Amino acid sequence: MGISFWQIAIVVVLVVLLFGRGKISSLMGDVAKGIKSFKKGMSDDTSSNTQDNDSKSDNSDTENK
Repeated sequence: MGISFWQIAIVVVLVVLLFGRGKISSLMGDVAKGIKSFKKGMSDDTSSNTQDNDSKSDNSDTENK
């Protein structure tokens, strides 16, 4: 028993009736903003880790001299 086209269509119609097109559009916009924010946070975290590692290696070089 798989999901057919008609079952998906009925679910989509019910969602549109319950939430309306405007609410769904704003919800998708909020999801997109969340994904962009997450990606930005991950790239910031990666770049800060790289900078931290660089500064640690610089400090160890000066300590060894």
